Amino acid sequence: MVKTKKSAIRETGTDRIFDFIINIIAVAVIVIILYPLLFVLAASFSNPDYVVSGQVSIYPKGFTLEPYKMVFQNSDIWTGYRNSVLYTVVGTFISMIMTICLAYPLSRKDMPHRRLLTLIIIFTMYFNGGMVPTYMLVRNLGLYNTFWAVIIPVAINTYNFIVARTFFENSIPREMYESAMIDGSGDIRTLVSIVLPLSTAILAVLILYYAVDYWNAYFNALIYLNDDNLYPLQIIIRNILLIGQTEQMGSNSVGMGDKLKMAEAIKYSVIVVSSVPVLIVYPFVQKYFTKGVMIGAIKG
Repeated sequence: MVKTKKSAIRETGTDRIFDFIINIIAVAVIVIILYPLLFVLAASFSNPDYVVSGQVSIYPKGFTLEPYKMVFQNSDIWTGYRNSVLYTVVGTFISMIMTICLAYPLSRKDMPHRRLLTLIIIFTMYFNGGMVPTYMLVRNLGLYNTFWAVIIPVAINTYNFIVARTFFENSIPREMYESAMIDGSGDIRTLVSIVLPLSTAILAVLILYYAVDYWNAYFNALIYLNDDNLYPLQIIIRNILLIGQTEQMGSNSVGMGDKLKMAEAIKYSVIVVSSVPVLIVYPFVQKYFTKGVMIGAIKG
């Protein structure tokens, strides 16, 4: 009877020191990231007097919902919410279709000149026409001050394309393409019936990337839109935070001092209101996030 010995990996003193340092760094990073979020949330529910005097830390002081009432009484907030939801849903849908349609054929090794085409696309990550030529192009195409001005110019993100292409190339076995071709499946059917069902992780990651980009986008809207009814939520928030619309929203307060205090509380409230949708969506795709990013980022 032959006895086998299991080799155990023993943790050395150096390993324990390294793990301890990594844990300290991780805790510090968590605190640095988490504290501002908790402070903004606490300030949004706190009495404006405590917010202005700097007495709020990570929990509300003088709990009140008055800032939120004023925020939701502003019709511009609801208009911005509606527009942002439309931009995010429609934009993400279009971006996903265009990214997949571009990444899939360039991931196939039988695609002629695929490496040259990929290099040309990657070139756009580092060099582009610039703001003025892009603005002129959008205007000449008739997209200026339209719904599509926020979506079409940024429909494909080059980084997301690279991630999707790398995933399709390295994670889908070539034999599956050959089997599908032998069974008489065309390229479109192969993509829809085989490739996409096997790409759930990377698709979830790309949807999250695009959705967050569209939800937080304000620069294109700032340049290409001048109709208040088309402004996304981020532009409305920008106006509230920078242009001073908080004074108008707090017009029912008594005196200028109360207006300024309420304006300070409203700033934190609108930040929370704009962040809630992303915080709600993220947990549903979080389980795919690490897997999708790692697989799609590895070059075979």
